[in-house]
Amino acid sequence: MMRDAATFEPAESRVTKPEFWSALPARWTSDVEETLVCCQVRQETHDVKSFFFRSPEGRAFVFEPGQFITLELDIEGETINRCYTISSSPTRPHTISITVKRVPGGKVSNWLHDNLRAGARVRVLGPAGEFTCARHPARKYLFLSAGSGITPLMSMSRAHHELSEDRDIVFVHSARTPDDIIFSRELDLIAANQGNFRTSFVCERIGNRTNWPGITGFLTLPLLKLIAPDFMEREIFTCGPAPYMKAVRDLLDEAGFDRKQYHEESFSFETLIESEPDVAAEVLEAEGKAGANGHNGTADGAQTFAVSFSRSNRTIECASSQHVLDAARQSGVRLPASCTQGMCGTCKVKLVSGQVDMKHNGGIRQREIDQGMVLLCCSKPLSDLVVDK
Repeated sequence: MMRDAATFEPAESRVTKPEFWSALPARWTSDVEETLVCCQVRQETHDVKSFFFRSPEGRAFVFEPGQFITLELDIEGETINRCYTISSSPTRPHTISITVKRVPGGKVSNWLHDNLRAGARVRVLGPAGEFTCARHPARKYLFLSAGSGITPLMSMSRAHHELSEDRDIVFVHSARTPDDIIFSRELDLIAANQGNFRTSFVCERIGNRTNWPGITGFLTLPLLKLIAPDFMEREIFTCGPAPYMKAVRDLLDEAGFDRKQYHEESFSFETLIESEPDVAAEVLEAEGKAGANGHNGTADGAQTFAVSFSRSNRTIECASSQHVLDAARQSGVRLPASCTQGMCGTCKVKLVSGQVDMKHNGGIRQREIDQGMVLLCCSKPLSDLVVDK
């Protein structure tokens, strides 16, 4: 008589059902649980990887497609914050992913590609951001992306697909070569599953593909009219390098497109900090020289307060209508900063004394605020300040 083989399976070798399959998980928040575990690293293209994270406590991720998280990384003895758009869909709440392109000379992207492995723990802030189709419902969308700017639009596309929301979406992605197209196979799958989802890839050159059937060149207004003749009627979301987004704005302005229906990622984080670090340094230096030449940034009628930096023994003046970071730069004080919009947490410091009016966008935890931490980029003085910097 045959018996079920499972009868003879040793108890210690049995695979148990994960807890998150049998219970509704609590919502993840970085205020409660600041560290996530990397559970998978996926090679997308020759220089792009996706990193997947989960909550050690099994909490679920709740966010809007298109939002971002901020990684707090310790690299060579330095704490560095970087914002990365979430590439996964909120319909898969047990994991969250970012997709990172290796930037030549980029300190963070290269560190992630070379060092971050499954099992590693990373401190994370967020999610945050307003670049999301969830806040701009429309019958028809046009997604325009270039390079790694595809990630927020991929999150939006995945969400529509997995919710069986067959919205009229035209997704136009620009890449250097066909081999540089991120998520190409998955986008083809979504297009095959949803009758109203269409993709079009525009490549600068064919690279190693001798049989590339797609478009070669750059996105232009005549080309956009061929791909999406009704683009003037669509809600447009754009993300990519700053020159690409400017080119898109220019061609849409040429067409007379209503900017009320246009949305773009509000900062190009990696472009400024990683691929153009010298440019960023020059901008800061120029701002510092402007301050040294006597421009104090005060507005007419605004009260002026003293801001003292205890470690560097520097004191500057800052108007009540001015952000402390702006005043510091104008006075030649060099401070770490990246997004300058209260998102990334790079300019986070301890406020030793004084009060500020801070309006941040997710770059600081409530418990840190309770401990006296502030973000200088989005803080205006309400009194004289002493900063631990």
